[in-house]
This record gives sequence, C-alpha cells and structure tokens, in this order.
Amino acid sequence: MEFANPQCSASPPVRLEIARAAPGHKDHGGNVLAPGEIVMSRRSMGATLAPLRARLSRGERLLPGYLVVGTKRGGSTSLAEWITLHPQVGQSRSGKGTHYFDVNFDRGFHWYTSQFPKLDESFGLVGESSPYYMFHPLSPRRIRDALPDVKIVMCLRDPVARAWSHHAYEMARGHEDESFERALDLEASRLEGEEARIVADPAYSAVHWRYHAYLRRGHYAQQLQTFHDLFGPEQVLVVQSEALFADPHGQMDRVFSFLGLEPHRSDQLEPRNANKPYGEMTPATFARLVDYYTPLNDQLRAMPGIDFAWDYDR
Repeated sequence: MEFANPQCSASPPVRLEIARAAPGHKDHGGNVLAPGEIVMSRRSMGATLAPLRARLSRGERLLPGYLVVGTKRGGSTSLAEWITLHPQVGQSRSGKGTHYFDVNFDRGFHWYTSQFPKLDESFGLVGESSPYYMFHPLSPRRIRDALPDVKIVMCLRDPVARAWSHHAYEMARGHEDESFERALDLEASRLEGEEARIVADPAYSAVHWRYHAYLRRGHYAQQLQTFHDLFGPEQVLVVQSEALFADPHGQMDRVFSFLGLEPHRSDQLEPRNANKPYGEMTPATFARLVDYYTPLNDQLRAMPGIDFAWDYDR
C-alpha cells in the first residue's frame, strides 16, 4: 500500500507493508493490539516513515502533527483555532484539546488516538492545544515519548500582562478569592512542594500549580529550554502574542510555513477567549512585576528562535 506524504504532494510515495492484527498480536512496543488493528512490518518502517509517524495511528487514525502548548492567557486559544481554519487541518473531537498529556494521561494512549479523525484525504494535518502542556512538569516528556516528531508551537505574552489577566480569569471562574497583590504574596507558599507532588503522584490534582502560578507561569525561558532539550529548537516555534494580534495574517503565515502548509488567508481571525474588562494594576504592582520579570525576559531573549522583546515604559 502507498501513502503520499500528506504535507507535501511532491514527496514520493512511501511503500508500507500493512496487515491486520491477529488476536493477541503485539506491536513493536509490546502493546497488545485488538484484532483488526493496523500492523506495519519492521521492514517497512524506518527513515522513510518519519513524515507519517505523527499521523498514522492504531485504528488508522491521524495523530497530531503539531501541539500548541501555551502559554495560559497568552493567546493560545486564538492561535489554536486560527490554525484549524486552514482547509487542510482537522480538529480533535475534544475541540481545542484533549488535555491528555497533563490531566487526562490516565485515560491511556488508545483513548487519545480515538479523539482524532480517521485517515482521510481531506485532512493533511491535525493537532490540539493545551496551555497546561507547557507548564505541567510531566507533560513535555510524555509528549516526547508519544509523539517524537510533533511540532511544538508556543504563544508567549508579556508576562506582566499575562499574570494580571490570569488572576482575573481565575477570579471570574471561582478558582481565586484573593486580591492580585495578596495572591502574588501567597504564591511561593502555595506552590511550595507542588511540583514534586505532581511528579510523585500523577493523579494529584495540584490546584495551586494549575490555577495560582501567576508569577511562575511567566518563567518562559525555563519552559522553552525544556522543549528545546527534548525536541530541538528546529521543532519549536515561538510566536509573540502581541505580534499575533497586531498582524494576524503575517504571524499565521509563519505558523503555516512552520507546519508545512500552504499560506491561507481567513476573514475569521478574531481573538478568542478574551477576558472581560478587569481594570488596571497599581503603579507599585506594575513596578514590582517589571523588576521581577526583566532578568527572566533577558534570558528568553538570548534563546534560539526569539526575535522579540518586551520593553517596559516606566
């Protein structure tokens, strides 16, 4: 059987020897396959299979070729939805994302694959998004183990504005009842030991880590370095949130090119999931956050693939 590379119609067809699994048959990782599931021989697997590895899955389903991994309140919802406006891109059944690699990992990989369309010529690519993938301590390695060829997209917003927006978001959803300044004061004690508890017990709910890390989520360089170490800088694209909303077509051209897709223009590039008006922070709080993030932003600016910076007018 032959399949053309779905990202490039000019690619030569890849010949795969495919059969149906017999009862009790195991794949090359030792996983027991259900009768009738797809089996590919070792002889047909290798370097020529790499372009398809992120798209062929058990049950003849597409697997993500890209993941939008964050950041929270950074524009990732808009970016993820704008990607799916491309006619060659399909969605997961869960809409924006499955949260598999963060809070739904116990559902298993078979559940994950079931969330994506079956092989269909109308889709060349599928993906999903979770802003928690970037921050959850177990997610990056889980992604690397399951989808080694997946392309990673990050959308990063000025961390000062992001923290302020994040607090308003959690207040509106009942996850926070402290003022912003008080929440900043409490953050160190709230997060103390949380990361270690998640690693020790993946089922741990980690409410503070997920909802109350207003400062910590803005440690972008540390989070980006984790993905660089696991995937390589060439497999990661960073989009500045402010640039995305100032020039949506120009930034989406970059994203589509990174994903191996033809340019596509849409008249539906409107911001998604924006906060309702929530006021302004005090000058003292703004100065506190600028002092906190300036050295962290300098670290980010020195990293591969970062061609932007946030400058604060005091």
